[in-house]
Amino acid sequence: HYTVRDYGNRVGVWRMLDAFKAAGVKASFATNAAVAERYPELIEAVLADGHEIIAHSTDMNATITSELPEDAERKLIADSLSRLEAAAGVKPSGWLSIARSQSWRTLDLLKEHGLEYCCDWVNDELPFSFTNGVTNLPLNTELSDRMIVATQQHSAEGWAQMMRDSFDWLEGEAAAQNSARVLPLHLTPYIMGLPYRIGALEELLGDLTGRDTSWFATGGDIVKSWKGQQ
Repeated sequence: HYTVRDYGNRVGVWRMLDAFKAAGVKASFATNAAVAERYPELIEAVLADGHEIIAHSTDMNATITSELPEDAERKLIADSLSRLEAAAGVKPSGWLSIARSQSWRTLDLLKEHGLEYCCDWVNDELPFSFTNGVTNLPLNTELSDRMIVATQQHSAEGWAQMMRDSFDWLEGEAAAQNSARVLPLHLTPYIMGLPYRIGALEELLGDLTGRDTSWFATGGDIVKSWKGQQ
């Protein structure tokens, strides 16, 4: 399992960076502290291309639950942010929990540590604010390549068509309501970065960037735009 995922850091993500650059899009990279420390050249490349780093805990075993003591959760969040800032030179404004798991205290602790938004709650297609001011940016797990390709065993081309279908539906719904919608392209480097899948991503990016109603943006930019309309 380690080496399968390590393929994403060593090979797959570089293909994805090339695809993003060719399409002229900016992305958000959910990155844990351990990866940032082990792959400084990757962090440098992500930031050099204008992408955003989102905090993704300290490592993939650092899951938050309500059984975790408050001091331990506070330390985990602080440790993740301080190590990411040391490795990347920037402090993340967004947070994605491992397995999207939170405790009853997580939102207040994220606020305490200066984080502006999280991507853990999947119950909408627009951002929304919690009572403490932290914004949720929905990252729908049903639309992820992990769910559609790895779990449901659809092809990369099938996944891409589902993204097009989702775009078409949300485009019509947004127009009818004079609003907008968030369609997350939730990508995993060791899944979509494989040589027989990356072409489907490149074609999808070329298609969607050519549409007048699309806006590719980082999570931080989406949240900033949404807040500016309140």
